[in-house]
Amino acid sequence: MSENNDQKFVYDFTEGNRDLKDLLGGKGANLAEMTNLGLPVPPGFTITTEACKVYLESGSEPAALRDEVSAHLDALERKMGKELGQADDPLLVSVRSGAKFSMPGMMDTVLNIGLSDESVVGLARQADNERFAWDSYRRLIQMFGKTVLDVDGELFEDALDEVKAAKKVASDTDLDAADLKKVVERFKEIVKTATGRDFPQDPREQMDLAIEAVFNSWNTDRAKLYRRQERIPGDLGTAVNVCSMVFGNLGPDSGTGVAFTRDPASGHQGVYGDYLQNAQGEDVVAGIRNTVPLADLESIDKTSYDRLMHIMETLETHYKDLCDIEFTIERGQLWMLQTRVGKRTAGAAFRIATQLVDQGLIDEAEALQRVNGAQLAQLMFPKFDDDAKVEQIGRGIAASPGAAVGKAVFDSYTAVKWSRSGEKVILIRRETNPDDLDGMIAAEGILTSRGGKTSHAAVVARGMGKTCVCGAEELEVDTKRRRMTTSAGQVVEEGDVVSIDGSTGKVYLGEVPVVPSPVVEYFEGRMHAGADDADELVQAVHRIMAYADRVRRLRVRANADNAEDASRARRFGAQGIGLCRTEHMFLGERRQYVERLILADTDAEREDALKALLPLQKQDFVELFEAMDGLPVTVRLLDPPLHEFLPDITELSVRVALAESRKEPHENDLRLLQAVHRLHEQNPMLGLRGVRLGLVIPGLFTMQVRAIAEAAAQRIDAKGDPRAEIMIPLVGTVQELEIVREEAEQVIEEVRAQTGVDLRLALGTMIELPRAAVTAGQIAEAAEFFSFGTNDLTQTVWGFSRDDVEASFFTAYLEKGIFGVSPFETIDKDGVGALVRSAVEAGRATRPDIKLGVCGEHGGDPESVHFFHEVGLDYVSCSPFRIPVARLEAGRAAAESKGSDSR
Repeated sequence: MSENNDQKFVYDFTEGNRDLKDLLGGKGANLAEMTNLGLPVPPGFTITTEACKVYLESGSEPAALRDEVSAHLDALERKMGKELGQADDPLLVSVRSGAKFSMPGMMDTVLNIGLSDESVVGLARQADNERFAWDSYRRLIQMFGKTVLDVDGELFEDALDEVKAAKKVASDTDLDAADLKKVVERFKEIVKTATGRDFPQDPREQMDLAIEAVFNSWNTDRAKLYRRQERIPGDLGTAVNVCSMVFGNLGPDSGTGVAFTRDPASGHQGVYGDYLQNAQGEDVVAGIRNTVPLADLESIDKTSYDRLMHIMETLETHYKDLCDIEFTIERGQLWMLQTRVGKRTAGAAFRIATQLVDQGLIDEAEALQRVNGAQLAQLMFPKFDDDAKVEQIGRGIAASPGAAVGKAVFDSYTAVKWSRSGEKVILIRRETNPDDLDGMIAAEGILTSRGGKTSHAAVVARGMGKTCVCGAEELEVDTKRRRMTTSAGQVVEEGDVVSIDGSTGKVYLGEVPVVPSPVVEYFEGRMHAGADDADELVQAVHRIMAYADRVRRLRVRANADNAEDASRARRFGAQGIGLCRTEHMFLGERRQYVERLILADTDAEREDALKALLPLQKQDFVELFEAMDGLPVTVRLLDPPLHEFLPDITELSVRVALAESRKEPHENDLRLLQAVHRLHEQNPMLGLRGVRLGLVIPGLFTMQVRAIAEAAAQRIDAKGDPRAEIMIPLVGTVQELEIVREEAEQVIEEVRAQTGVDLRLALGTMIELPRAAVTAGQIAEAAEFFSFGTNDLTQTVWGFSRDDVEASFFTAYLEKGIFGVSPFETIDKDGVGALVRSAVEAGRATRPDIKLGVCGEHGGDPESVHFFHEVGLDYVSCSPFRIPVARLEAGRAAAESKGSDSR
């Protein structure tokens, strides 16, 4: 970042306001705001984030910064009537970080700057408290040594413990001035030994070095990790706040505390916070001494307590939100050191938003912006009891939220068998595949040692609302011996009880108690928001969801493959099905018909296999259309490569070899093995699948289209209102779509003629290949709708194999900042998103009334939903359990867009 000669790098607290967070950081902007409100804030100034950016990019501070700091320090000294570090009555300051977004504890702070061997004596005399002065000096050396000079903090802790042990006391407060003088001398020796230099005695040098240390703390490992976790951009930089010190460690009439205007855990109003007498701020945060509840301050210092309550009310009314406040009392004088909009739990967020509406502080539109889909998702899944005693044995990727407990099983068959006998089970696999679907349905949760958030296990589990932990690589899964071994060598046998937390990725041995979610009961209709037993949280969720539904433009559909999932999705508020994956209808007992189709040597054999599948497919669609009566149902024709419906090649080879050695009949297995070899592809996800299957295997797609058409006709005869849409997958060129469309229209016309029912079935395609997106204008000539398959589109745009890359190198990419978040989790706006945007524009240019939606995993991702609203899609489609999240975020996107338009 280039330096502007006219640029201002330092602002007095009287010059800023809360709207300057980009420049002054959250702490500096809020200190300025409190100053403007006339609240008791110690005087000081803020060095801007722009100065930090120059420092981080060039390696040195802006040329003008030292002079600006000197000018503001001079003004501060005049205001306080004393100079920084002067011998007889020193001005002391704190140097504290303060980024735009709160990063608690991630960056550096140094208190008591200005103390030296000389000025500590003057401070003792002015305060008439020698112990306080030497305690403040030892704190400075300790904090400065650790954060500025990079001295190992444990060296200071050990030295302090030695002095306490020698005096046989447990607490710092039991040390007198003489003891603390010894501590100071020991601390200075530690600094000299560790750094090769004496502790700096020049107060200005202390301040300058502390400012530089705060700049550097922006790029510490912990700060970068926190930013990745919270998705905070890495180029914002931090401001630095230089504030005159006030002291809570002057005696029993002094202290420090943290207050919340409401309970951040529940959202309830009341007096919440902690207070610590005779202490400085870091004592509260570090937990060095036990605090007392904030309410106790009323009996300790009622005047300060009453003043604090008044200020808290002022701040909450002014900010119109829960405020988190830090304060110090210096000999009965209350000082405000910080305020910010407080972090809160998901439940508190919903409660507080509706409470503030009821108080008239915010309107419904603002309340909607105060919550988000991630918070709603947290409320929907059961959670383990935080107070329970647990034995953690591993950790993987939190793939699908929730808490699940059951007996460990290592194959799908056992999962189904045990489940039917009443046992709760956790299906444990190295990785799952479509053959495991029955077991996944039967299990309480799924645990895999491989895979990521978009692996088969993760995607299917989320679709079912099933708890899932993937990629727990420290757990060695041995399916043959039916056991799992931890990194510590502990063995979990089949039948042992395990617990998995899909919200954290943690795996526990034994049963951990869970707490059910009333929010899910509300969405499923088992609890009415107006019922007497409906708690505040359910009522708050109901009110905000009702408003979101009123204002959103995007419709929300479900990815559902059977009537049961469709019914659940409808209860959750789905406005149709955006993706019915017909391949899931060919698993289990129906696999034999697919095997017959693959092994068919003649047209007659192939037609017989298709005829056997037709009535089964038709009945599936009848049930699906009935569950979604009156709402659109988009049915995707068969998409995956056929080898997925055949047995594993290794398993087949062993069976054939054993049969041959025993001279047993094995003709069918041999034919299957030959078929597996024939269908083998180096990269099957880019091979014979999707529309290519329909063009290469005669009758496959027409059988499915006939089943859809006949099911729709049957429902119409039954006075139903089926609204079927037929989707052709993996189209890359309009010619593919035109051929399949012509065949489909012919079949539909045949069914229309046979049944006498006027069928209106829409035909469209998935846009999941870059070429399809680029030629969307041409494809729209033959498509009545597009559904963006963003899972495969992301794979093909990036050149990633979704099932491999998350485990192999995504962690490194995230750590290096190449990704802020996985592109399979949140839409890549610049790459994949650009193709979606251009395809939307081209499609609508060709066919203005074309219907546009998305059915990839991104359809339920909060951030992605906002992007889909922005580019003008008509609907998003996601797994049933993510529907409320998508509804909420669609409402937030609409409200946000409306707010932007009105500004």
